[in-house]
Amino acid sequence: MQSALAACVTISDWKAELPQGSHTVEIPSIEDYVPGEFYKRELPCIKAVLNQLIVRPSLIVVDGYVWLDTHGKKGLGAHLFELLHGEVPVIGVAKTSFATATNAIEVYRGKSLRPLWVTAVGTNENEAAKCVSEMHGSYRIPTILALVDRLSRNGPEPISQSQDSP
Repeated sequence: MQSALAACVTISDWKAELPQGSHTVEIPSIEDYVPGEFYKRELPCIKAVLNQLIVRPSLIVVDGYVWLDTHGKKGLGAHLFELLHGEVPVIGVAKTSFATATNAIEVYRGKSLRPLWVTAVGTNENEAAKCVSEMHGSYRIPTILALVDRLSRNGPEPISQSQDSP
């Protein structure tokens, strides 16, 4: 088994350049990756980092899909929504295409010719895609999403200036 570092950031506004807070937690062992069962590996990590929060978020954005097809096959986001008893909307922002996720809304940001794929549960998908498109940053990956990705790889870092990255 491998270990992992789970991270989340909190923001008060979709257009925020910097987070209100950031949280990381080390996970001593995670499941091996199994195609089509990504959630089994990632869900315990997300749960662990959400347990670090004092206040439950009003909405969660995950790196991945909520729905894997038009028939309601659950992705990471849907499994998280279920884990939270349907009380917190979840938006999935995926960086790679998933062949059967033809329901995902393509969002083009900056000058990128490659989209992000947005799916959601507990909130309107079109509104979710609009919010993702308006997030801070001039590149394909919004500033805040790039930050949480870095935190999950490198651990805590000082957050004092713009960290807009390609």
